[in-house]
Amino acid sequence: MFDILKDNNMTIPIDSRRTMMELVTKKFPIFGWLPLYTWSKLLQDSLAGLTVGLTAIPQGIAYAVLAGLPPQYGLYSGFMGCFVYLIFGSTKDVTVGPTAFMALLVQPYVIKFGSDFAILLCFLSGCVITAMGLLHVGFVLDFVSMPVICGFTNAAAVIIAASQLHTLLGIEGRTETFYDSIAKVIKNIKNVKPWDTALGISCILILIVLKQLPGKRRGNTGQKLMWLLSLGRNAIVVVTGIILAYSLSTYNIHPFIITGNITEGLPPFELPPFSTISNNQTYNFLEMAGKLGGSIASVPMIAILESIAIAKAFAKGRSLDTNQEMLALGLCNIFGSFVKSMPVTGSFTRTAVNHASGVQTPMGGIVTGTLVLFACGLLTSTFEFIPKSTLAAVIIVAMYNMLELHIFIILWRTKSEK
Repeated sequence: MFDILKDNNMTIPIDSRRTMMELVTKKFPIFGWLPLYTWSKLLQDSLAGLTVGLTAIPQGIAYAVLAGLPPQYGLYSGFMGCFVYLIFGSTKDVTVGPTAFMALLVQPYVIKFGSDFAILLCFLSGCVITAMGLLHVGFVLDFVSMPVICGFTNAAAVIIAASQLHTLLGIEGRTETFYDSIAKVIKNIKNVKPWDTALGISCILILIVLKQLPGKRRGNTGQKLMWLLSLGRNAIVVVTGIILAYSLSTYNIHPFIITGNITEGLPPFELPPFSTISNNQTYNFLEMAGKLGGSIASVPMIAILESIAIAKAFAKGRSLDTNQEMLALGLCNIFGSFVKSMPVTGSFTRTAVNHASGVQTPMGGIVTGTLVLFACGLLTSTFEFIPKSTLAAVIIVAMYNMLELHIFIILWRTKSEK
């Protein structure tokens, strides 16, 4: 016989009440960990959120430029996912925001039709991902093998890194394909700018050295300092580049190609563009969707694969609710499109930083999102002086760290054994 809960002349079986609470907690994981939250966790989450924010800001700007969008769009894409994932996300480590892969996928549409297509693609991707999460089709991901994911990751990393070579060398313009990127460098080898090249290569070396520092989060003072320098390496090289470019500009010396004007202020909260004007032609919603074509399906799938792969990598053996993660990711994209976001997904680099910083719950996302909002509202004029070669260095090193070359050795050994 059930125990009975009496309230206002109503009787509710306690087992039913527990089932209801379990359902709410499953769909809104924040209600599972928030009642158990402590000041100690808040301190650790705040440190992790701050550290991730210092990585998210320069990476966001770099990925917006990679996508062909104005730099501020990288900041627009960097905060909403933090707040939405706080409520719906089921893992403590994953951070959602712009990534190089998403930038690569939207780039052709931005170059050809403009930024509104990237925003609409963000909204439509969110709708597709959310629907997949609600329909519980997460089991489909079990049929995607790890070699396929690694192959895609390695290929995309090489393509993205190659696309930044001309920027690293101070060669202006855009490239659309891997071969186009290589050809542009070869054809314009005489136009390489030594100052941009020197700065870009120096930034790459600094990023690599800082990543290798033997720091520890729980070590002595020196080890903690090296740990902080390692985690904040992207922010360090970008800030150094800003200071250098700005200092030289005060003497009317402009040796670097800089990011240039960035629109100040926060983005308006409004519906994503369901119609737009591009190249003196008006497109309605159906025409925009038609131009986006297969990307309405491919971008959500790749976003899901990237985010779930990252979540599983940091789950450390814990079970992962892929359907809930898909729901969270979909809502991040839907709400993000209301603030001019490009498609977003889980970021391996920032998730690794979050994990290394000792994050305890998704609460760290509030600090990250707030820091990005602060930068978006108050620091955009400063970002005008970021040398493009510095951003190229950030992207190239990030792609180098994404390479999983060991998979080829494993597959070769497997083939040899057979």
